[in-house]
Amino acid sequence: MLRFIKMHGLGNDFVVIEAYHDDPLPNARAWRVIADRHTGIGFDQALVILPPRHSDAVAFYRIFNADGSEVEQCGNGARCVAEWLRLSGRVPADSTNAGIALDSPAGRVEARFSTPGMVSLNMGRPKFMAEDSVTLAVAGYDVTFTEVSIGNSHIVLRVTDIDTAPVSSLGTVLESHPRFPNRTNVGFLEVTDHRHARLRVFERGVGETLACGTGACAAMAAGRRAGWFDDEVEVQLPGGSLTINWPSELAPLWMTGPAAIAFRGEIEISDGV
Repeated sequence: MLRFIKMHGLGNDFVVIEAYHDDPLPNARAWRVIADRHTGIGFDQALVILPPRHSDAVAFYRIFNADGSEVEQCGNGARCVAEWLRLSGRVPADSTNAGIALDSPAGRVEARFSTPGMVSLNMGRPKFMAEDSVTLAVAGYDVTFTEVSIGNSHIVLRVTDIDTAPVSSLGTVLESHPRFPNRTNVGFLEVTDHRHARLRVFERGVGETLACGTGACAAMAAGRRAGWFDDEVEVQLPGGSLTINWPSELAPLWMTGPAAIAFRGEIEISDGV
């Protein structure tokens, strides 16, 4: 029997479970069964909260996609982890100013809390994988993008209108292009003005989601380097808005947005899964 909390950040939804170091976790097939939106719980990612790796952190978390693959980072997921720890009484009272540290496969993340349900994350400094933009000929398109890591792999394409962008067809091809041996997340970015943007993201191992926190951070990083954005941008995703702040390439990037509980429950996982 697996007990879980269902959470979401702007509709990007998660199954959250708590475990200890030696607790058996669902295998890839079991995660796919749980992720099924008709016969399971349904999720974009599963978040497993574990004891911290370092004494100054509150917890360590792992991330599993709906297809069962494990990934390095998830911005909306990290906010949900932080909010769950706050709601369960494991966050110090002074965390509004001082913040808390979380360990993740991609490294340390700092979380701060303002109003209930709103979490700010220090996502560190974006890492650009090439000095300039890259162009690939795929699926009948010459696709130009910026390749950047926010602890996980992203490419960002600027488009005129995200409503008509070929997110599904082009996202599928680019996600698994040979250039990306571990696959990549694909962001379709529409620049509204220097402080506003619209974004759709085809997530690695999931498909298009209602929101992608690291995708919004990658979009800010690509746009800031290109001169499209000021130091703070509101990124509108299908599920809602995130505020991304990045003063300079020498400073860490901060993401602020909501995290909420949808429900709690338990699910039976058969031995054959």
